[in-house]
Amino acid sequence: MRDASSPSADSGAAMNRRQAAKVRTRGKVMASARDLFAQRGYDPATIRDIAKGAGMSTGAVFANFQDKAELFEAVLAEDLARVAGEMKAAAQTDGPARRRLTAALTAGYRATLDQLPLVQAVVARGWFHPADAERRAREAMRPLNGLMTELLSGAAARGEIARDADLDLIGGMIWTAFVSGFRRAAYDGQDLKALSTALERQIDLIFAGARQQQAQLSAA
Repeated sequence: MRDASSPSADSGAAMNRRQAAKVRTRGKVMASARDLFAQRGYDPATIRDIAKGAGMSTGAVFANFQDKAELFEAVLAEDLARVAGEMKAAAQTDGPARRRLTAALTAGYRATLDQLPLVQAVVARGWFHPADAERRAREAMRPLNGLMTELLSGAAARGEIARDADLDLIGGMIWTAFVSGFRRAAYDGQDLKALSTALERQIDLIFAGARQQQAQLSAA
């Protein structure tokens, strides 16, 4: 049996301490970046200011992230996972699927409205980032897409929309309506209640159109 005080044991303990320190450093950098992205957006948030906010050198930032774009992606992926969890929890309520959708998406607003510059940066950069970044962004969105598909599948199963409705199309329409709310929040000053109310009406209209499709198919 190897003695706990052997060189190998000491080396392993030192390695664990270094790994723990690296994790703490990465966490501090991401926390500082998140704050600045949320306050300023992407371009005005500099690596120098992010490092200063974390109480570290710019070298410490680059030791953990290749560049600001990679740091931004890491923050986005972490935030999307958190928001997806909050939306999924909000969807666990009684009632028709359209109400559950409204509850989930309202939770999404609630979790992000205080970070509008960050949301604006995500939307803006989505038009210009390279293809590999787009693939990673879509992967990060998978939990949200999965929740949308789950709720719409339930709606189709219960006859709230046509059973053979194009769920991807309906989900895309609802997501577009959701994202458009951030623009109204940023430029028209709409609050959570106004956004949720408008979104509920939009979802009702989309579902009504999908039910009408079912009626037309049944009459044919």
